[in-house]
Amino acid sequence: MHVLLDPDRRPVVGHRGNRAHAPENTLESFGQALALGVDALEFDVHLSRDGVPVVIHDPTVDRTTDGRGAIAAMTLAELKRLDAGARFTTDGGRSRPYRGRGITIPTLAEALEFTGRIPLIIEVKALDAAEPTLAALQRAGAEGRVLIGSFKDAALVPFQRAGVPVGGAPRALARLYLPALLGAQPRSLPFQSMCVPRFHRGLPVPVRQYARVMRALGRTAHVWTVNDPSRANRLWASGVNGIISDDPGAIIALRQGAA
Repeated sequence: MHVLLDPDRRPVVGHRGNRAHAPENTLESFGQALALGVDALEFDVHLSRDGVPVVIHDPTVDRTTDGRGAIAAMTLAELKRLDAGARFTTDGGRSRPYRGRGITIPTLAEALEFTGRIPLIIEVKALDAAEPTLAALQRAGAEGRVLIGSFKDAALVPFQRAGVPVGGAPRALARLYLPALLGAQPRSLPFQSMCVPRFHRGLPVPVRQYARVMRALGRTAHVWTVNDPSRANRLWASGVNGIISDDPGAIIALRQGAA
């Protein structure tokens, strides 16, 4: 059982790597998070025009690279020519410290190799990326260290059939909403873990109630995105397992100080 599935653990998960300090969803960002001592990493997967799973959050390259266009309309070769560090800034654009340093959009295969044995939360962003993502995991022998999430319920089906752990998708979480608020306890769930935001469409998510349900079933609940150490501390005290953070170093320092 890896750390993301262990109800007795409180993992710190690097959200898109060390996103507060490096270009998100890049090997540079993952390397920094690993050096900080994260327990796991979270990243996102889309599919290139020629069918290669690539690690990037948005459906377009506009926000995070020096290019423009939809990922689904670009080949891997075209994506690899883009500078994935070009737009990163921590000072409102006065400086771009990672521009021109050869940072590219990684393929899923590259990310799996780079991260070694570290557990991963992989968010499948597009339905057509599900089967190629599963195939990449199987080729790398990485099925045992991942937790697959998606906002698209159908994207989780191939992983469920293959016995790969999945998080609760929107329909499953919606069905659990009232029971969690009422303190009712389901006998079983179609997912192994839960990754939830603190807010959805401006409304608070009942994170603590969800965590209570999961803990009673011997399962885990992870929350994103938490960058405030004091909030992370309160969530841990309420029974949440993983803290998914843009600034994992700050959360790790909190946990070490509380040990």
